[in-house]
Amino acid sequence: MVRVVVVGGGAAGASAAARARRLDPSAEVLLIERGSMITHAPCGMPYAIGGIVKSHEELMTYTPEEFEKERNIKVMINTEVVDVDADKKVVVVKKGGSEEKIPWDKLVIATGAKPLVPRIPGVELKGILTMRHPDEVPHLKGHIDKAKTVAIVGGGYIGVEMAEVLLELGKRVLLFEMFDQVLPAALDPDVAGIVAEEMKTRGVELHLGEKVVEFRGVEHVNKVVTEKGEYQVDEVILAVGVRPDVDLAVRAGAKLGETGAVYVNEYMETTVPDVYAAGDVAEKVHRVTGRRVWIPLAPTANKEGQVAGGNAVRNRILKFPGVVGTAVTKFYNLYIARTGLSEKDAAQLGFKTQSALIKARTKAHYMPGAETVHVKLIAEESTGRILGGQIVGKSPVVASYADILAVAVQSGYTVSDLFFSDIGYMPDTAPVWHPLIVAARVLSRGKL
Repeated sequence: MVRVVVVGGGAAGASAAARARRLDPSAEVLLIERGSMITHAPCGMPYAIGGIVKSHEELMTYTPEEFEKERNIKVMINTEVVDVDADKKVVVVKKGGSEEKIPWDKLVIATGAKPLVPRIPGVELKGILTMRHPDEVPHLKGHIDKAKTVAIVGGGYIGVEMAEVLLELGKRVLLFEMFDQVLPAALDPDVAGIVAEEMKTRGVELHLGEKVVEFRGVEHVNKVVTEKGEYQVDEVILAVGVRPDVDLAVRAGAKLGETGAVYVNEYMETTVPDVYAAGDVAEKVHRVTGRRVWIPLAPTANKEGQVAGGNAVRNRILKFPGVVGTAVTKFYNLYIARTGLSEKDAAQLGFKTQSALIKARTKAHYMPGAETVHVKLIAEESTGRILGGQIVGKSPVVASYADILAVAVQSGYTVSDLFFSDIGYMPDTAPVWHPLIVAARVLSRGKL
């Protein structure tokens, strides 16, 4: 009987444990989580902080007790793996004041990512908050509830989402981003500008191209200092990104890749025999470029967990083919989506590109409730292959557009392929000329 130990109870870890159990009912599967929750959704934290989700405990799909009973998987919560010996095949766990050695035949490391804390003077002050685990929601709410003015440092996904939450809580919101646009890793400047205008209209005080250089206060932060000025604040949310939590993998002897995440092959195997890594801790392969990337997203983590867990008990029966980096977020009713390469990313990688940014409607012009949607397509100039796209609009349908584009990008579609795609139509769901089709036609430069 094989014993599979999975470290980390989030998307990748829980998925790996469940898949291992399903494929080998005789295996002994142990899931170890340092927090109190498993199958948790950190992506839902802003909505729990804002009260849209009533309790942070609702961010669990299964309680530890349900998972253990229904899946026949032993679950250890509030338990930290502090060491691993890959030669002896044991992990050392710490719970409370006691330590225990647990043997394994196969080990899956799914420790996820942790907030990036920049080396800024004063960053250790109280009131400077980071977001990682749903367990932290009550603590974060306790800080935010008392504040009148909150600074967000970082204009990525978490920064944008938290700006909405804080405004809805009645806070004055200052957002600082060192680059001259919001969502700098996700969007091109022209599309990001649409998002920025909506944020300013809603009341966010945007400070773009303004780098934070210091936090000041006596024990508790009360001032943010940038290259351009000083600002009084009550609390600060650090949202400058995350990095893979590779400490345990390094202890196991696993090689790190060029991105700083754990190097894995298509079977989610690390360079250490019988040790797998999945989720935000692991590198991915980009399906457009073939290059190694690190894109930490929950849907990817779930799939990688399936691959790692299945291979741990059935030996290379599943492969993970890679990602194209599809992501969706929102600011109030403005939905923001992207997939594949941005125009600036493509240029940096040496692609000669052409692009088109069009404005269309989500429904036929005579139907009520239509919204404006902006679609940007990026293609390789020489081949017409679609490299990526970005969509912004005040309708959840934006996410569906991105999903169609994601399949087109990973399938190697050209602009012509997308134009002739048999996308569905009825007046209340799309114009007869679907916005994606229109974007492809414009990008064809008169060829279609």
